[in-house]
Amino acid sequence: MSQYYNPQGFQPYPGAGGQPGAQPGQQAYYPTQPAFPPVSPGAVSQPPSTNVASQLPGQLPIEQSYIENILRLNKGKLVTVYATFEGNSQWNAKTFKGIIEAAGRDHVILSDPQTGMRYLIPMVAVDYITFDEQIEYEYPFASAPSLGTYPPR
Repeated sequence: MSQYYNPQGFQPYPGAGGQPGAQPGQQAYYPTQPAFPPVSPGAVSQPPSTNVASQLPGQLPIEQSYIENILRLNKGKLVTVYATFEGNSQWNAKTFKGIIEAAGRDHVILSDPQTGMRYLIPMVAVDYITFDEQIEYEYPFASAPSLGTYPPR
């Protein structure tokens, strides 16, 4: 059944004869308002967070120690990214060496200090990453539990 918007909330249903709620020769009225009221974007609420880390701008909760967060903590460090690109006839695997510029959920950006070349590498292609120095694994605020560095100092 197609519905039509009507500010009063009801719309005559064309050909209502024989329809539920209508006698032959009468018109039935069906509600046209949606079953659920529309939600404005500002009305959507997020569950309250008890973790201080999630309340700081640009920081994710400490429980979410994903690769992207570890890379962000080590921004500015020299790394080697080993990546595999399936279906590529010229090169299937490639190594990128550079300084971590940025990291997101689906990518990492490196800059090669020798050539100045910047690389945007999709995380789906990343096999693993090596660091030439200790890995920072501690969030920069006092109220969060310390995860330390790896290897331990």
